[in-house]
Amino acid sequence: MIVEMQQEIIGGETYQYFPLGKYVVAAPGVCGGRPTFKYTRLEVSLILSRIASGEPLNELIAAYGQSRLSREAVQEAIQLADEALMQAAHSLQVVAMA
Repeated sequence: MIVEMQQEIIGGETYQYFPLGKYVVAAPGVCGGRPTFKYTRLEVSLILSRIASGEPLNELIAAYGQSRLSREAVQEAIQLADEALMQAAHSLQVVAMA
């Protein structure tokens, strides 16, 4: 799948990003292009790490409420991580069979 860069004007500034989902994006000028939640500088990996360490989702949402972090955004990030893991595992199987 080819993802095209999107461009919006937010707060009078140009915001360019590659949509990885509805809430998760990769913006070249934000956090080195690592996946973030749209309109934030909040890296997806930080939130996923905190969930993995056992922090309750409700507490995360409350802690980052001003950054527009939502339950739906976190659920999308988890789904995207799952899909990436499954794709990586499939790629390993294809290489092993070759």
